[in-house]
Amino acid sequence: MRRRHFIASFSSGLLAADTGRIRLGFDTYSLRAWKWKDLEFLDYAARLKLDSVQISSLNDYSSLEPAHLAKVRARAAELGVSIDGGTGCICPTTRSWSAANGTPPEYLLKGLRVAKQVGASSMRCFIGSPTDREAMPATPIEKHIESTLNVLKAVRSQAEDLNVRIAIENHGDLTARELRQLIEAAGTNFTGCCLDTGNPVLLCEDPLLSLEVLAPYTVTTHIRDSVIFEHPKGAAVQWVALGDGSLDWQKLAASYRKLCPQAAMQLEIITGRAPEVKPYFDPSFWRMFPKLPAADFTRFVELARQGHPFYGQMVIGDRRGQTPPPELAEALRYQQRADLERSFQFARLQLGAGRV
Repeated sequence: MRRRHFIASFSSGLLAADTGRIRLGFDTYSLRAWKWKDLEFLDYAARLKLDSVQISSLNDYSSLEPAHLAKVRARAAELGVSIDGGTGCICPTTRSWSAANGTPPEYLLKGLRVAKQVGASSMRCFIGSPTDREAMPATPIEKHIESTLNVLKAVRSQAEDLNVRIAIENHGDLTARELRQLIEAAGTNFTGCCLDTGNPVLLCEDPLLSLEVLAPYTVTTHIRDSVIFEHPKGAAVQWVALGDGSLDWQKLAASYRKLCPQAAMQLEIITGRAPEVKPYFDPSFWRMFPKLPAADFTRFVELARQGHPFYGQMVIGDRRGQTPPPELAEALRYQQRADLERSFQFARLQLGAGRV
């Protein structure tokens, strides 16, 4: 349903029953160009009457000293904003891993301890990225799953003592079913999921399927929209602001409220990137997905069949891991905040999420 089709009675009915209200917040990566730090993110959340913030990188803290982290925790409590923790790649065999972080168990424990100190009950992390699937079959995805499982087992007792759930994101590396198997193999008492609704389209997966599979273990989220449309080579996908894409948000929100009501809806809005083609008519594409169930894939194909390109205005120039062109930097910076804030509005008015 598009923003222009808002039905006031729908949201007012949802908002009236606070017990069923979805908590609303954002992942700090949404505002990466603003170069803010922890306290600035918290103050921003409070100004917008948000419930939570996911501080998804240790670099988003001004300091990791205990005194400063205590200050962050106190400020969050004062503002009534909860914190979900976060860190980066924890798998040593993926292209995303940086040896500068020490060993994976050390890095993971560092993130868990920071999360504990700021009062978070979960800490988001990830395994790799879509480039790890592109290396198949030379490097099977199972190798990265096994490496990550070993890391998780190495920190199990410490994680249990800290009582902070390790929330592994579906980061365009594993399908939902693969990630669920990893979580269950590691132990669901100390691991869970950071459910991302944007990354599944990079793997030709219906985000609603991702929610259905991963909901039992979802403790925090990255929520965003995507356009998905047919292309001569298969399909194309592009991330857009909430409500601008192909997802059925009324259906997704209803499932979200039913299946994982305990997790805040943390918006991670990423715009400014060009459409990406998924050439599934090319037989070589399938070397990345030798075990993908046909029933799962057909759900994505149906989304593409019903979808269309993004027809709105968007500045293109945000490329992962690269500095934006100087002439576009300020426009992209403005766009990040504008798209995030109109996504908050959509979540409130259309989905009954957050406070008003």
